[in-house]
Amino acid sequence: MAEEPGSGRLRPAHPPRTALADLCGAAGIDPATVTLTGGGAPGDVAQVTVTGVGLRGQESLPGDLFAALPGGRVHGAAFAADAVSCGAVAVLTDPAGARMIEESGVPGGVAVLVHEQPRSVLGAVSSTVYGEPSHSVALIGVTGTAGKTTTSYLVEAGLMAAGHRVGLIGTVETRIDGRRTPSALTTPEAPDLQALLAVMVEQGVDAVVMEVSSHALALGRVDGCSFAVAGFTNLSQDHLDFHRDMEDYFAAKARLFAPGSGVRASAVVVCVDDEWGRRMAALARSAPPVSTTTVCTEPESRGHTETTVAAEWYAGASTVDRTGMQHFAVRAPGGREPAVSLPLPGRFNVANALVAFAILDAVGVGAGTAAGGFASVAVPGRLERIDRGQPFLAVVDYAHKPGALEAVIATLRAQTAGRLAVVVGAGGDRDAGKRPRMGAVAAHGAELVVITDDNPRSEDPAAIRAALIDGAREAVRGGGGAEIREEGDRAAAVDLAVSWARAGDTILVAGKGHETGQNTGGVIHPFDDREVVAAAIERHRGPDADDGAGAGDPARRAETMAKNEGDE
Repeated sequence: MAEEPGSGRLRPAHPPRTALADLCGAAGIDPATVTLTGGGAPGDVAQVTVTGVGLRGQESLPGDLFAALPGGRVHGAAFAADAVSCGAVAVLTDPAGARMIEESGVPGGVAVLVHEQPRSVLGAVSSTVYGEPSHSVALIGVTGTAGKTTTSYLVEAGLMAAGHRVGLIGTVETRIDGRRTPSALTTPEAPDLQALLAVMVEQGVDAVVMEVSSHALALGRVDGCSFAVAGFTNLSQDHLDFHRDMEDYFAAKARLFAPGSGVRASAVVVCVDDEWGRRMAALARSAPPVSTTTVCTEPESRGHTETTVAAEWYAGASTVDRTGMQHFAVRAPGGREPAVSLPLPGRFNVANALVAFAILDAVGVGAGTAAGGFASVAVPGRLERIDRGQPFLAVVDYAHKPGALEAVIATLRAQTAGRLAVVVGAGGDRDAGKRPRMGAVAAHGAELVVITDDNPRSEDPAAIRAALIDGAREAVRGGGGAEIREEGDRAAAVDLAVSWARAGDTILVAGKGHETGQNTGGVIHPFDDREVVAAAIERHRGPDADDGAGAGDPARRAETMAKNEGDE
């Protein structure tokens, strides 16, 4: 296994040497149209072989194909000379990029492949460069608005319980047979994804479970992948800064399930608890030969007769023990009824487990084996408890969408004897329409709502907070009983909630989950909600803690800030 210098991106140690003619075939380019910079002889094109592919010219490696794509601000062809100086032997670009390369005097002997839409073929080209690695593993894709990460971890646990060597690609991390490497994107760009799959194959992985985002599907990042199974969890408002509307969002997700799609999976699993899931199942079943399995949670109580008939898997009622473990029985095809103990609270996690069960069944892992794997699974930043011996419950969760936040609040409310506080913000440069709804959901479900900063990015943090506050106050006017507080500094907001909590209460810090940085003005500052919550609890449990003072007190706030700066 090799790593691109300074990038953290993995490459196989022994990549195949791919002839240029094979790349032309994958891209649908006539080899006769390929030119060499510097006026090289046409016959020399046939001698070019490629061993890697990348999108960043300055990080190219010897033998690479450099994908010089058009961008919003600058064309990738502007970096072709950098790529060649690093050892790139070929460039894939569009006609405008080819003209730039010709005019810039890129050193001679470099093959230039021209396609009208090079991004549309980059996945297939990248797969070809690395020997079509997805054909050598059971590739499982999980998509949906919420639950992708948890479902992926559950599938990984089930596969490992069955003795498989597993790769995991997702939001929190990438793992190769249990070894961790951080993730930059939920689904990597096509060249990085295909290289990563090749590394996994090289290291003996036989099954890979991957979160597949709507961005990845819309931008072709998973093109060139052959999916054995795809799972759909649910759909709710998110990413409408990228997608035109919910229909466009649904259409992107549907690429894994729709007839005629180049990445349609051989078998699919769909949760039909919501209308989007029922639509997705109908779409998947509209044309053979895809095998479609549906799952639902207690369909009878939802009144969907067609769902009751269609669903092959469903779960009975859950019970929760004093440790937070929930127990339920699953009705599986063939009359099987495995008993499940799941260390993840919430009915939505039962739905995630059902999707995982059916995916595992599709690749030959029995329900009993899967259930054994599920019993010890842990998902970073998903309803993660922070315990420092305090008499109240403190939880960090990644919920950053209205539907996900509502589900988490409902779960915590059901197991909270006292009051509930929610610390929440919203990301900048993202779907602004969900911000008032986030505030409203929090105000409907909690006694205290602290509106704070999430990742403001390039936006004015105060304007983001104002949108959440508007939604929260509207909810209060409509009958919600929450106290609404604003504290832009996230550490101080956490401190406020901790100082408010009494025995039997619950604090939820939502939105960032596993993240270890906060993006403000384009600069990422170290920040981990889990560490900040733990530090706040320790401070308020100390011998000099004053339960009557909160983060709103100037002296306490100054102390909080100073200690957090020391932690960073």
